Amino acid sequence: MENIIKTDAGIIIEPVYTQPVSMDELPGQFPFTRGVHASMYRDKLWTMRQYAGFSTAEASNQRYHYLLSQGVMGLSVAFDLPTQIGYDSDHAMSEGEVGKVGVAIDSLEDMERLFAGIKLEDISTSMTINATGFILLALYVALAKKQGADLHKISGTIQNDILKEYAARGTFIYPPKPSMRLITDIFAWCSTEVPKWNTISISGYHIREAGANAVQELAFTLANGKAYLKAAIEKGLAINVFARRLSFFFNAHNHLFEEVAKFRAARRMWANMTKELGATDPKAQMLRFHTQTGGSTLTAQQPHNNIVRVAVQTLAATLGGTQSLHTNGYDEALSLPTEEAARIALRTQQIVGYESGVADTVDPLAGSYYVEALTNEVEAKAWELIHRIDAMGGAVSAIEQGFVQDEIAKSAYLYQQEIERGEKIIVGVNKFTVKEEGTPEIFRIDDSIRQVQTERLQSLRSRRDNVAVQAILNRLEAAAHTEENLMPIVVEAVETLCTLGEIADTLRKVFGEYK
Repeated sequence: MENIIKTDAGIIIEPVYTQPVSMDELPGQFPFTRGVHASMYRDKLWTMRQYAGFSTAEASNQRYHYLLSQGVMGLSVAFDLPTQIGYDSDHAMSEGEVGKVGVAIDSLEDMERLFAGIKLEDISTSMTINATGFILLALYVALAKKQGADLHKISGTIQNDILKEYAARGTFIYPPKPSMRLITDIFAWCSTEVPKWNTISISGYHIREAGANAVQELAFTLANGKAYLKAAIEKGLAINVFARRLSFFFNAHNHLFEEVAKFRAARRMWANMTKELGATDPKAQMLRFHTQTGGSTLTAQQPHNNIVRVAVQTLAATLGGTQSLHTNGYDEALSLPTEEAARIALRTQQIVGYESGVADTVDPLAGSYYVEALTNEVEAKAWELIHRIDAMGGAVSAIEQGFVQDEIAKSAYLYQQEIERGEKIIVGVNKFTVKEEGTPEIFRIDDSIRQVQTERLQSLRSRRDNVAVQAILNRLEAAAHTEENLMPIVVEAVETLCTLGEIADTLRKVFGEYK
């Protein structure tokens, strides 16, 4: 028997309201406009994740234990730039960047330190990593095996979305075609070895952070998703199998209703896109997504105002039906979040989840003439952009021709012009300003982290079986020249204590670097 849920005033809240919705749709049913689950948050709230990672693996591990003690339901790992682009911490290119924007991970031993005291079988982990995503996934699986975990129970997500790196973010290594090969290798390998793992998080977040508007974020993200679907189908993978494990990663900005409309339109568009490409399983047609509140909306001026911005964005994500959420710290325009800022960000989610009533009914804004019309308009404009991309030969071609990058740059320029002309008000920046006094407490990372990691790498290389290391790297290089799936070899390589940089460099020799 279903629980009866009431408002504070004792009014019974129905699980679903079907009138006066402008279309005859129900949540949990194709095309999923109203949500991917019939009951949404009435049964279970979204996963409250907090993105964290900095300095050494030990320092990040302490923050993870703190967040778990405060009620976080899933972890989300940030990696430093050297890790993201395939350099060990002692590489010349790593100087000045080790441990700065995320945690430094060079080997399986670092991964063990990162998750010390945390059973991987009991936690869902999201890893924001793309060009070296295949290596970090291998490290995670190798650690799970060492812990004695059942790999069929391991759950989480790897971002693994390289196309948006070329268009918006820049942490790529290899050219698009070999990068797509690595992604489809992950799809195929995970479908049998780690079946509960989300093999890609197709990311609109960074597209939006680079300056795209809501429609562009939606269109470019789904166009990239379509490219991944086609690449996997061309490899002979079954869409009803691999598409079940695809997920998305969207941004939540301040325009509450446009963001809600974007999320609703995204589900409907993806359902139709997957159906057109042959998906018949509802789970292969569902767009499941993680949301992060908008980092680029945060201001260094009057930083406490960001708490309110994050609350509005939290409402947008949850009213829009997100499956998991990270809320930014109010001080992130200044530095990595302090412990206090991370706690307030998490409490924002908890207050919305447990006190606001957002979770009491499915798709609360359905039937609003405004939201329904906006959903249709966002969808129509996004389809226009996707059709232009299709005419160019798809997302990869559109990126290679510079179309996506140019559209994002134009949007960012127009937005900045509106702020400078005062047409777009940013509270505390171009209106309602105050004289700022003093410097708020900010979180700093010491440059000595590189020395710590360098000494660990020297120790590792002196202790391991270097003959076995060279042998497995030679096997990886040879396999890269063939159509063989590289994931089993990469897992064996990290278990042999090959470093992330050594594996990335081995494939650089075969694939080259994208410039």
